[in-house]
Amino acid sequence: MEAMNIGQAAAASGVSAKMIRHYEVVGLIPAPKRTESGYRQYNDTEVHTLRFIRQARDLGFSIQEIGELLSLWHNRKRPSRLVKAMAEVHIQALEQKAQELLAMKSTLEHLVHCCHGDDRPECPILDVLASNEPVAAGRSRARTGVRRRAVV
Repeated sequence: MEAMNIGQAAAASGVSAKMIRHYEVVGLIPAPKRTESGYRQYNDTEVHTLRFIRQARDLGFSIQEIGELLSLWHNRKRPSRLVKAMAEVHIQALEQKAQELLAMKSTLEHLVHCCHGDDRPECPILDVLASNEPVAAGRSRARTGVRRRAVV
C-alpha cells in the first residue's frame, strides 16, 4: 500500500492525529518519514503499531507499559511469561480501581439519598464536598451529620 498522511493513518488505526503526534513525542512510535513539504507519511507497519497502541490503551495500559509491551511484541524471542506477568499486574490494578469506583458510587448514592432535592438550600452533598474532611475510609461524620460511606 502507498504511504498515508496522518489523517489517513488516523482513520486506518482508530487513533486521532493528535494522539499519533503525542505517541511520536513520547517515543512510542518513531518519527515518520516526511514529504518534501514536511507532511508525515505512514506505512502499513506503522499503522499496525498504532492499532496495537490503541488496543493497549483501550485495556487501560499506561504509556510506559505500552512501551514495554511494544518492546516485547517486537522481540520475537521474548518469553510469553513476561507479557503474562504484566497483564496479571494490570488486572490487579484494574480490580483495585474497580473497588475504588464502587466505593465512590456507594458514597454518592448515600449522599443523594440524604439530600431532599427540593427547594430548600440545605444540601448534604455540597456540605460534604465543602467540608475539611476528605471523603475517605474511616472518616467521621461531616458537620451536616450525614454519615459518609468509606471511599478507598
